[in-house]
Parts: sequence; C-alpha cells; structure tokens
Amino acid sequence: MTAVEIAGRYRLESRLGFGGMSTVHLAMDLRLERRVAVKLLAEHLADDPAFVSRFQREAQAAARLVHPNIVQVFDSGRDERTDQYFIVMEYIEGASCAEILRDDGWVELAEALSIIEQACEGLHYAHRHGVVHRDVKPGNLLRAREGEVKLADFGIAKATEQSSITQIGSVLGTAAYLAPEQARGEEAGPSADLYALGVVTYQLISGRLPYEATSLTELALKQQQEQPPTLDTLVATVNPELADAVAVALALDPRDRYATAREMRRALSDGAKGVAPAERRAPARATPATQATSVLATGRPSSAPRGAVVARRPRPGPSRAKTPPVQAASSSTASARHGNSRLLGAVLALLALSLVVVAVVVITAPAPTKVVLRNVVYQDVQQATYALKKLVSENTQ
Repeated sequence: MTAVEIAGRYRLESRLGFGGMSTVHLAMDLRLERRVAVKLLAEHLADDPAFVSRFQREAQAAARLVHPNIVQVFDSGRDERTDQYFIVMEYIEGASCAEILRDDGWVELAEALSIIEQACEGLHYAHRHGVVHRDVKPGNLLRAREGEVKLADFGIAKATEQSSITQIGSVLGTAAYLAPEQARGEEAGPSADLYALGVVTYQLISGRLPYEATSLTELALKQQQEQPPTLDTLVATVNPELADAVAVALALDPRDRYATAREMRRALSDGAKGVAPAERRAPARATPATQATSVLATGRPSSAPRGAVVARRPRPGPSRAKTPPVQAASSSTASARHGNSRLLGAVLALLALSLVVVAVVVITAPAPTKVVLRNVVYQDVQQATYALKKLVSENTQ
C-alpha cells in the first residue's frame, strides 16, 4: 500500500485521533525529517466559502503564536490532489486530557492544578496577542511525557463557528464547555475561554462536569436553574478557598469572571494554599442566573442548595484532621499545676522549719550529741511530710 502524502511533503504514518470535523495523523516531514501532527479537516468543510476564507486567516494567526504552552503551527493549506484542507503542527508525544479522563476518571489535585496553571499561561499569551481559542476542552489540552502542557487548535473554532454548514456532532460534543454567552450565539471573548477552562478544572479534579447536558437548550436551562456543587463537597482534598476560586471562573456573567488568564492562575494557586480569591465586582442587577453561580463579596451563594445536582458519589480523599480542644485541656492543666505549686510551697516551708529546729538542738544540746540525718526526698508529698516530722522528733529527744 502506497503511503499517503499531503502537499507532497508530509507522509502520513498512523492515525492519532478523529472527530466530527477532523482527523489527526502522525506524519513525517520529508523536507525537515521530523515527526509532525497533520490535521485533515473534514471534506465537506471545503464546500463552504465562508469557512475557507476564515480558516486561512485564523491559521495564519495561530501560526504566529509561539509559546511553550501552545502547540506550534508549522504549515497549513489545501492539498490539491485530495482537495483537503490541512494543518501541520508540532507532534506532542503524550496524551490529551480527554484521554487521561477516559483512562483514569480524574486527576490528583496537584497534577490537575499543574495542568490548568500551564494552560492559563498559554491562554494569557494568546489573549494578549488578540487570539481567542473558543474551543477549550480536555481534547485540546495535550500533556507531554515530561509534564509540559500545551493548548492545541487555536483559531479552528472561529473558522467554523460561522460556517453555513451545521456541525451538530461537534456542537453537542463541546456543549458542556461553552460559556453561556457562546450558547446564546454572542461573540466569544477571552472570558469565554476562562469559563471553558474552569469547566475543565472542575472535571479534572472531580471526575464530573458542573452541568451534564445533551443539548444547548438543556445546558442553558441547567445553568439558569441549578447551582453545581462546589468542589470541596465532592473531593476531600479540596479546601473551600480553592473551590471558590474555581467557582469564579464558572460565573454566568462574563464580568464576574477573572479579568485575565494569569489572574485565574494566581487565584487557583492561592486557593490551593488556603487564600480566598479576591472579591469580585457584584453585577449591577442581580438576576437568578448570576445568583446561582457567581461567587461575590458576600461569599458562597445561599439561594440554591449545595450539592443539588450530584450525579454520583463523591470521589474519596484523605479526611481533614480535626483540631483537639486545646483550650479546655490547657485550662485543666493550668488548674492542676496551680494546686501542685501550692502544695510544694507548703512542703518547702516545713522543710525549712525542720532544719531550723535541728540547728537549735545541735547548738543547745550538751556534748556529745548525736544528730540523726536521713534522706527525706520522696515523690509523694504526704510521705515527705511524715519523714520530716519523724526527723524532727528524733533530733529533739
């Protein structure tokens, strides 16, 4: 079987993954002799002129993003022989977060935070350069074997979102990560990426989605009517401060989320250390939607019961150690010490008096006088008192 070549340069070797819009292949760049990942977009997209125009612009914008936490785009275009549009990217030897969730179900807290914090840095860089991802999800977060995390597929979502071809499978597959404004058909800005990353954070740590829906309509209704359980009610290793930091990213109103991806990273890092996120600006008009999900200056929302949409048992984790009643123990100990001090003072006074008596006897008694000495050191106070009395009696006879 003859190997398939794209653009006369990239020889396809094996398929790495596929979806409703594209198929990703491991390939060899014959010119530079290096392994690359080639994404072949679905053939039906080439029939949409609006998509072709937007794809070319967005692919060029994505290629200008050079950052350690962003998958580098090397090339893009259309293969004349197959009439397929392709994108050539750096090959990341590792696994996507979607594969990690599929195999393990959830990720340990420290590992999950490392993944999200690196993704925040990639998003911060892209947003500063005017590029919004619009499709942040576990499948687009790739973790190399060395632990480095990279965001993939910048620009592709924007190229397809206004396509005249309906992408039903793709929309339903990523509905859980769509910000409310995206679901309403509004223009998605950087804040929409932060919402999606908040959903990914929630899923990596707990093993479940904040809202589980099968359509955009169902998702919108759940967002308006239900409050997802906070992470500290699902995972024992999550403290309330970190749970609140994640909840800020999931605010329905974009104005109540973090201003930048870097601010989100700092809040998550601080939350893991027990530092509460900074107070968010309260919306001008409180609506049922924002009341249900926003974490504002008043703290945790109380309008909806916590844990209202728990779909399965919480993931186990080490329980937090309870602090013993130090104050009560200290009080009783102090009282005991005070009583012992008083008793010890009485014994010492008796001992001093005994020594005076013995001294007087020695001085006044006619010689020879026999002085009886005895070790009267006892652990028990009563025994010490009795021995002192006996010593005085023997020396005064």
